[in-house]
Amino acid sequence: MKLKASITIVAGMAAMAAAQAGELVVATVNNGHMIEMQKLSKQFEQANPGIRLKWVTLEEGVLRQRVTTDIATKGGQFDVMTIGLYETPIWAKRGWLVPIKADPAYAPEDILPPIASGLSLNGQLYAAPFYGESSMLLYRSDLMQKAGISLSDPPTWEQVRQAAAKIHDPKSGVYGICLRGKPGWGDNMALITTMVNTFGGQWFDMSWKPQLTSEPWKNAITFYVDLMKKYGPPGASANSFNENLALFNEGKCGMWVDASIAASFVSDPKQSKVAGKVAFAQAPTAVTPKGANWLWAWALGIPVGSKKVEEAQKFVRWATSRDYIQLVAKESGWARVPTGTRQSTYANPDFLKAASFAEAERKAIFSTNPSDSTLPKSPYVGVQFAAIPEFQAIGVAVGQQMSAALAGKVTVDKALEVAQAAAEREMRKAGYYK
Repeated sequence: MKLKASITIVAGMAAMAAAQAGELVVATVNNGHMIEMQKLSKQFEQANPGIRLKWVTLEEGVLRQRVTTDIATKGGQFDVMTIGLYETPIWAKRGWLVPIKADPAYAPEDILPPIASGLSLNGQLYAAPFYGESSMLLYRSDLMQKAGISLSDPPTWEQVRQAAAKIHDPKSGVYGICLRGKPGWGDNMALITTMVNTFGGQWFDMSWKPQLTSEPWKNAITFYVDLMKKYGPPGASANSFNENLALFNEGKCGMWVDASIAASFVSDPKQSKVAGKVAFAQAPTAVTPKGANWLWAWALGIPVGSKKVEEAQKFVRWATSRDYIQLVAKESGWARVPTGTRQSTYANPDFLKAASFAEAERKAIFSTNPSDSTLPKSPYVGVQFAAIPEFQAIGVAVGQQMSAALAGKVTVDKALEVAQAAAEREMRKAGYYK
């Protein structure tokens, strides 16, 4: 009996060890497309019986902190990380990411060029795009029609302000506009940077000196705070993508400027009460169209600290393939497939029929130029971020000040003054200037 028990225990331990050996830990962001991937990934496990997936699903800001810490220390906590256009080239240059093995069946040439370029270093792909996006204006066409408003495409921020004033009806539960206010370099600062760009501003001049107290920054932030205080929802300083998506789907936002990926969610009658009443335009402009709409991709990367690189490569190729897009279409419909990654998606008549936003989204992505996104010449690459390692800390510090200004805790001038000091401190510490 003891021998049998011992054998059973040893066998059980061996099975656990085997299971652990084939376990891939995937860190991802908590949005709709990623949650859909988790559901469908059972099919990947069935096709690859030696691999089991363990999901770590986090809010955007927390995800960034966790994966940055893990990859910098080579902690090996994650085998696949959800990262973006900002991190990928920086981490690849530091030797922190495993190159993506893209065989002919994967069709790397099918990836949209702006997205592929942003996720590559020296022509080598270091993260595979799960979905890509630009930013755009989503608005309630029924409310606009009722108010007798017509917007140009792209509209100006002034047109947006005037429209927000006319459709703002908080007594009926409708706010003129919803915009990001939650602090974070990838939260409120993604939107705010595009506003600063189009108001004629930049993060750094050609000497790498921060420009946060410049006239364009003051004009953009004053406009943003005033717009949101008058026509935004209460508590806007705590809202980012998911919170504004929930408000819009409930019919509480007349307009919303955010990621183009939102278009598929607000057009889905299963989750949106206003599906069928939404129209789309390019992101608003002010002084210049340069940098008015951002460029981003949530992509899957493999850290060099992973002990299961081959298994991770298999999963990454599966989740970002043309076949995966077909799988989502089969299970959930073409309107819900992850977009912004492959040219074949935008050439598919079934997708174009189901997705009224398709052409606007594609146009927005191709209109971006990360190497020329500001009116004055800038030393950095990036539209809604500056692709330097120090930007993450700077963006977080500045985002906190902008959120405080929106919440009425500080004046715009004071917020920009404190933000400028924080940015200067980081840049001096990094040796950009004395």
